[in-house]
Amino acid sequence: MKKLAFVDRYLTLWIFLAMGLGVFLGASAPGMAIYFEKLSYGQTNLPLAAGLILMMYPPLARVDYKKLRNVFSNFRVLALSILLNWIVGPLLMFGLAAMFLADQPELMAGLILIGLARCIAMVLVWNHLAEGSPEYGASLVALNSLFQILAYGPLAYLFLSYVPSLLGLHSYAVSITMADIALSVGIYLGIPFLAGFLSRLLLTGWKGQLWYENVFLPRIGPVTLFALLFTIVLMFSLKGDRILALPMEVIQVSIPLLLYFLIMFFLAFLAGRILKADYPENAALSFTAAGNNFELAIAVAIGVFGLNSGQAFAAVLGPLVEVPALVLLVQASLWMRKKLYNRNPNDRKAALP
Repeated sequence: MKKLAFVDRYLTLWIFLAMGLGVFLGASAPGMAIYFEKLSYGQTNLPLAAGLILMMYPPLARVDYKKLRNVFSNFRVLALSILLNWIVGPLLMFGLAAMFLADQPELMAGLILIGLARCIAMVLVWNHLAEGSPEYGASLVALNSLFQILAYGPLAYLFLSYVPSLLGLHSYAVSITMADIALSVGIYLGIPFLAGFLSRLLLTGWKGQLWYENVFLPRIGPVTLFALLFTIVLMFSLKGDRILALPMEVIQVSIPLLLYFLIMFFLAFLAGRILKADYPENAALSFTAAGNNFELAIAVAIGVFGLNSGQAFAAVLGPLVEVPALVLLVQASLWMRKKLYNRNPNDRKAALP
């Protein structure tokens, strides 16, 4: 366990090293990236999907699903989450995209697609590392999933076709079906959700609650870390050559993306604090508001505009900016807990058991 504690202590460093390794592999060994890119079914990259599912399984296995009804009884937090995710987030991303990339409509459209795709996957890991409530994280993600299936297509039409034409900006005709969105939600959330639920249901019935909490969960805890690092290396290696070949485009897309993550996180945290949400609730609320479903945004960008389009390139950059930004926001969240919630930093449990 000491070895794992050492790994956990320098988690931010390992993540940045994984990013660097991914870029290096993508640029120096393009054949490997091409090989992994071919391991796809439709728009789903199988190794990437496996990494994300494994990464999310331990946090979802940790959720006590009997407590979810208590989460949905807090109407104010749920209403705030819906407001931030489905009104403030899309409007903010559209505004930042139009402000920074109006002269590059393809990149602008890619950013808008990211803003519309509310997070249903990696947010569970960031919430876990920041010691947010697993029940609140799972419930808000489930709520986002439902809204995503119903609202993503209409919002894409609104912000890519209707609103840009009103403002004299370049607009696109888009058609995204609910089935496309449901497939992404089912793969990246449905599978680990079901696995986590069945694990708790079956194993607590077989071995008991104490064994599940004190033995099983600590054993599977490291899976999150190693799956996260694998996923990061893979994501960055798949586009490492383009990151180095188009540095200005990377910078142009990264600036509004970074502003978006920062504004959404601190706005949500402040709003949660005003509503007197406790720290675990507030962390779950804030990371859910700040994160995005990059898997869906990339799949839609490729499906609608093509693999080599500017929209797809901007969508791919989403997670490449989100990962370091949210890693740093995990540290900011833990710091704000000490300052705003009067918690002793020595009492902090390890993020990964």
